[in-house]
Amino acid sequence: MKTTSQKRLEQNNKLALLGIKAMVGFVVLILVALLGYILITGLPHVSWKFLTTSSKEFGAGGGIANQLFNSIYILVITLIISCPLALGAGIYLAEFAKPSLLTRTIRTTIEVLSSLPSIVIGLFGYLVLVIKFQFDFSIISGAFALMFVNIPLLTRNSEEALRAVPHSQREAGWAWGLSKTKTVLKIILPAAVPGLVTGVILSAGRIFGEAAALIFTAGQSTPVISYSNWNPLSPTSFLNPMRPAETLAVHIWKLNTDGITPDANQISSGASAVLIIVILAIILLSRWLGNYCYKKLSGTK
Repeated sequence: MKTTSQKRLEQNNKLALLGIKAMVGFVVLILVALLGYILITGLPHVSWKFLTTSSKEFGAGGGIANQLFNSIYILVITLIISCPLALGAGIYLAEFAKPSLLTRTIRTTIEVLSSLPSIVIGLFGYLVLVIKFQFDFSIISGAFALMFVNIPLLTRNSEEALRAVPHSQREAGWAWGLSKTKTVLKIILPAAVPGLVTGVILSAGRIFGEAAALIFTAGQSTPVISYSNWNPLSPTSFLNPMRPAETLAVHIWKLNTDGITPDANQISSGASAVLIIVILAIILLSRWLGNYCYKKLSGTK
């Protein structure tokens, strides 16, 4: 038979659990309402022509082909630059770094970088990349600016993914006579691949929706480009990394602030819906790819 104190404790636990569920439900409700509003108001304005033509070809301010491609192009270049650096830093912190002033300084630097507002990083990129190094408003300037946004997130994710690998796997490598470096490269890294892949794809979603850092680095316009010109050195080539590039997120911001485009509300709603769909697709892809890699590497079904 339960005592009065035990019954009171069970009641308190039920009330606490109910409160937690209510808070979680409230957060989910806000998310569903926000995404639902963006998709419901934006999807009616999305069409194949809207996605595959530029604003000049579409008429008025419509058509987001250039902005969509610019977002993907800057994303790819940013990941190419930041992934090796972040992975190297993560390996050092997780496997080789010993408690010291240097290690604490590195961790503090990463935390400071991750907490910097993206607008500050954008202004830094404008002063250093655009003006000092004279890269002008360009894709490469935007990619380097986003590198500072992405590296702290990827470094922490890499470190956590490597630390999550059981220590017994390290001991197995040492038992086989492998050096610490070979153990990391041959055993630890393959085992950490699911977590690393998930982190990379989730960071890609953040980069894809970034705007503030790109306003001052990649620019707010896109010159006339040709998708049949594959020469990256040509000024009209879509692959030229030194040309200005207005991304999808910057395009949405610009439409709602310039007050010039007559159909700005419709275009920004459609572009916002496309942006949300792409980010959701990236998140779902990260979940699926992470589980797939885990099953492949661990042999589970």
